[in-house]
Amino acid sequence: ATCGHGCKYGECMGPNKCKCFPGFTGKTCNQDLNECGLKPRPCEHRCMNTHGSYKCYCLNGYMLMPDGTCASSRTCAMVNCQYGCEEVKGQVQCLCPSGGLQLGPNGRTCIDIDECSTGQAVCSYNRRCVNTFGSFYCKCQLGYELKYTSGRYNCVDVNECVTNTHGCNLHAECLNTQGSFQCKCKQGYRGSGFDCA
Repeated sequence: ATCGHGCKYGECMGPNKCKCFPGFTGKTCNQDLNECGLKPRPCEHRCMNTHGSYKCYCLNGYMLMPDGTCASSRTCAMVNCQYGCEEVKGQVQCLCPSGGLQLGPNGRTCIDIDECSTGQAVCSYNRRCVNTFGSFYCKCQLGYELKYTSGRYNCVDVNECVTNTHGCNLHAECLNTQGSFQCKCKQGYRGSGFDCA
């Protein structure tokens, strides 16, 4: 079976037919499935969509149970947590719905962890980190674009000279480089390449 456009988060099952991994959708399985919008809803109270998955959390005064339901809890109501709580050995602790969030100084609200600046995020050498609330993702470096080549997705250099996005002077030559480009004034002209006289 060959899938010309590839199956980003899935497997090729037939001519251009992808079977997506759980949590992904689309013809090439390149889109995150928003489980929070499904009917029936996967969470009893509140739902937070994540890349390829989702997380449930409860309203204040309720405790998240292992099956995703929310149980009323007097102790949770007293603590006043932003995203519900859990009881551990008689101690009430507030919860955050994602590993990319941490409890704030008040112990009740959740604040975002910037994985990109703390170094917790690991992106391959040709990708850059983009922080999101509760998570992060890896994006191609500037001057590169995501393309499906030789059976997988890769960040490939954008040839600015071909795409005509260089801005070189009319009397200059465009020279493509990895991740960038250079402008060089033609013979008989002098300047930066963006200005030639």
